[in-house]
Amino acid sequence: MVDENNLVSINIDKSKILSICREEIRELLEDLDNEYVFWDSAELKKRTCMSWNSIQDTFFFDDRFPKYKIGGKWYYPVKETRTFLEKWLSEQIK
Repeated sequence: MVDENNLVSINIDKSKILSICREEIRELLEDLDNEYVFWDSAELKKRTCMSWNSIQDTFFFDDRFPKYKIGGKWYYPVKETRTFLEKWLSEQIK
């Protein structure tokens, strides 16, 4: 739309812009998660927002928790670990 001063006026649907941004952010986060095949212990602490002691005290020794020790370092497959953590958390709420 052009007014008499030859200036351009733009109307923006704020809710539509927010919806597009949320979808783009969701896709970027999903892509970021798919970049990792496994986490190390530092990434596990970061993803769970838990200290190493808390992880060991709560779920680390659960037989269902997927973990592999290679050399002196622990590795956790991302998809299986995420699935376990979501199930474990839901069990804690009950």
